[in-house]
Amino acid sequence: MLEKLAIDVPSVCIMNPLIQQLYSDDLGGGSPESGPTTSAAKAMEYFVPLKRDIGPERCGKIISKSGEKLGDYDFFFEWFKTPSVDELNNMIKMIDKALAPLGCKYTITSKR
Repeated sequence: MLEKLAIDVPSVCIMNPLIQQLYSDDLGGGSPESGPTTSAAKAMEYFVPLKRDIGPERCGKIISKSGEKLGDYDFFFEWFKTPSVDELNNMIKMIDKALAPLGCKYTITSKR
């Protein structure tokens, strides 16, 4: 769900346990830092089954390359630029709408 939302917000990239697993299963013990070709191929491998059409240029950017570990988090959005308050509020509304059918609660943590 949140992956689909991320596609519609071009100024963010994401990481979640499934994507992290894709990289750790890479033959070379790869990571998002493996390079643009590997990263784009892995993104396509992940997003095509979600029935989301993203172009090659977005494939190379949608998966976080920061090396940030998920740790206590199940999912993160990473902004390419410092978001405005309005952008953050819009993102929260989009997350609320995406998760509403599940009836779940979530926590947002912001880091600088």
